[in-house]
Amino acid sequence: MSPFQVNVSDLREILQYVPRFRERVFVIAVDGGVVASENFSNILIDLAVLRSLSIKAVVVHGASRQIVDLARSRGIAITNSDGTGITDETTLQISIDAAIRLTNQIMEGLSAVDLRAGYLNAIIAHPAGILGGADYLYSGKVERVDTKALMLMLEEGIVPVIPPLGFDGEGRTYRVNSDAIAVEVAEALHATKVIFLTDPASGVSSPQLPRQLSISETEEILKKRRSEFPAGLMSKLECAIRACRQGVPRAHLLDGSVNEALLTEIFSHEGFGAMVYSNEYQQIRRIFKKDIRAVISLIRQSVKNEELVRRTRGEILEHIEDYWILEIDRHPIACVALHVYPEERVGELACLYVSRGHENQGYGRKLMAFVENLAREKGVDRLVALSTQAYNYLQQKGGYTEAQSSALPASRRERYEASGRNSKVLMKNLVPRAAD
Repeated sequence: MSPFQVNVSDLREILQYVPRFRERVFVIAVDGGVVASENFSNILIDLAVLRSLSIKAVVVHGASRQIVDLARSRGIAITNSDGTGITDETTLQISIDAAIRLTNQIMEGLSAVDLRAGYLNAIIAHPAGILGGADYLYSGKVERVDTKALMLMLEEGIVPVIPPLGFDGEGRTYRVNSDAIAVEVAEALHATKVIFLTDPASGVSSPQLPRQLSISETEEILKKRRSEFPAGLMSKLECAIRACRQGVPRAHLLDGSVNEALLTEIFSHEGFGAMVYSNEYQQIRRIFKKDIRAVISLIRQSVKNEELVRRTRGEILEHIEDYWILEIDRHPIACVALHVYPEERVGELACLYVSRGHENQGYGRKLMAFVENLAREKGVDRLVALSTQAYNYLQQKGGYTEAQSSALPASRRERYEASGRNSKVLMKNLVPRAAD
């Protein structure tokens, strides 16, 4: 089933991204297993969609699956299929045959969706050398990328197709890992994104893998949770980190067997796969007047469900400095307010809401932690919260305990008693932060 179900609100969401991505470069790294899958014809159509929106796409493909299959059909034993191990001369010849054949197949597919495509020896490589005492022979590393040639193709509306091969100045060919090529190409072209379309066996769809990861969070997974994930996924995450460290803002990992996963990842706030980001992807900021309508729209269903109290534009405007939103790529997906009663040194956590599409991803806890730190900065000793339906969440995730209405500041208690909502009163004492 396609994850990309378009309706009017989806189209508005898509249109927010189009101006930001126009004339930008995306490097699409496709595993050989994905090219061999039934879904690859759909991926080609997705590439045509990107090109129609003036997004410049570069395709870097792997060939491990095809190298293994070709070697088996010829009854030949190979030393390595993905370019990360030793490549002897026989394996190199098999790799060249399989990779060039696959490059031609991809170019035929691009032509079938009315895209012009071209192949050139844009990867200048040198031998990987001797690693761990072993000569890696014809395995290579990227020395540099022929950026000028690639940009000439892109400016002419041609999609460059790059196989997992590199060439040195003396005409020798080397087998180079395609993910490593994609990272170097993305850096050289100042790409906005590098997108890895992986084989399902890579484990990229693992429910334990978060949707959005900073570089430090990704490094933490590699350090402490490596055993929980397949080796192929760990390799992809390492490439994603390297890309972000080298200046690529976003690196995405997607299951290449899922129809329209590519478009869903690019043109929706929720995304579909995993994304590693190098710059500020999420931010919590104070709202402005122009944000009030978005906040009211964000909480509308929750108000209708009697989870949150109704707030008018005027009421929010009157206390606008109390309200904060959490944005993802400039799109508000959550909000919270902190109302301070300085005489009692009490703060109220209010208007905490996370959009349904972003639930269970830790954003609520992130906002609660933000409010606690903000409250401490304002000299608050304890927080209170009123809730009709989310009190279990506040207790379990936020550390709040049920209290009597007498815990509320006097002015807040009057409004509480007059509202008739009969909300539960929750309280949390703030422990001062340790000195740095």
